[in-house]
Amino acid sequence: MNPVGKPGKAGSLLAVEVALARLLEMAEASKIRERERLPLARIQGRVLADDLISTLDLPPWPNSAMDGYALRLADWTGEPLEVSQKIFAGNAPQPLEPGTCARIFTGAPVPAGADCVEMQENAEVLADERIRFAEIMTPGQNIRPQGQETTVGELILSAGTRLGPIEQGLAASLGCAELDVVRKVRVAVLSTGDELVEPGQTLGPGQIYNSNRVLLCSWLQRLGCEVIDAGILPDDLVTTRARLGELKDVDLILSTGGVSVGEADFLGIALREEGELTLWKLAIKPGKPLTVGHFRGVPVIGLPGNPASTLVTFALLARPYLLRRQGVKEVEPLKIQVPAGFVWPKAGNRREYLRGRLESGRAIIYKNQSSGVLRSAAWADGLVEVLEGRTLTEGDCVGFIPLSEVLS
Repeated sequence: MNPVGKPGKAGSLLAVEVALARLLEMAEASKIRERERLPLARIQGRVLADDLISTLDLPPWPNSAMDGYALRLADWTGEPLEVSQKIFAGNAPQPLEPGTCARIFTGAPVPAGADCVEMQENAEVLADERIRFAEIMTPGQNIRPQGQETTVGELILSAGTRLGPIEQGLAASLGCAELDVVRKVRVAVLSTGDELVEPGQTLGPGQIYNSNRVLLCSWLQRLGCEVIDAGILPDDLVTTRARLGELKDVDLILSTGGVSVGEADFLGIALREEGELTLWKLAIKPGKPLTVGHFRGVPVIGLPGNPASTLVTFALLARPYLLRRQGVKEVEPLKIQVPAGFVWPKAGNRREYLRGRLESGRAIIYKNQSSGVLRSAAWADGLVEVLEGRTLTEGDCVGFIPLSEVLS
């Protein structure tokens, strides 16, 4: 097996890490500053605009972690204790009478004077309704102290946190009915190519159905973006310029196709003539002809047109860019090391992301890794990373990025 290749340039191609770093720099420089206040029920998938600081202690008072009996250990000499009160969750208890215990239920406030809760399974109710305790007990036992989870003034969630069900529940526990979130990123999605036809229409000679637009629009919505469907651009430079010029009130133009070298590279030509070309030609497979630039001041990411190339480059480059535009700090997906369940005999000069899945803890790959085969991703549950200049035998460690990490 060849040694693991070092990240960097591969000939004239730009390394994946370098491209990602530049994209994140661009995103950092143009973060979305606008915000909106939304009820908790509508913040799913959105990005928190300000730090969430606790305004109360949780729990607000010591409470019982068990159904049982609250007592003061100094009052217990081994003799049974009378029950002086019964405390349910939501009740305000009286101070504990000396020499007694209190029947208490999970979540109920511990009465002043009590320093221990014994679970009901370890207590015996006698015929005269006094309670006998047989086990050794310790101070603080089965009592959740005030402020165990949060205290007033404590940072609970940092600005830039993506909000999901857990974060929604945490905010609700602090009494928040609304939160300030970053405005959605407005993304115009367009496809290029005379060969593309929308699903439902009749295919003509040499034409194929446009799968990329549906894939990207759905994916962007999962990311909390506002999607502007800009349709299909024909292979025509004048039309390309005109249509791009119409997309002014957007944060990003995201295109697929038309970014390869050649006479039909109308997107690249438009960027060179009326904007700037920042990134081009990456050391990645699939996805080498990814293009990044600006058109009349609007950022443009041009993804390759082959479906698997679109998927890989969006997952690993466009998605982190979009998240960083919203202020998310951790934008790269989780990558785990797993043993390869396949052989990779020929080292390449580009980093390859193979559609694969885990079986019995090993990464196996789809039989056809063509960039035009989207079915490979439907079969897979992750991307298997093979570094530049590396060969593999079965059992060698490879990087594995679960698709669940990048699809939302």
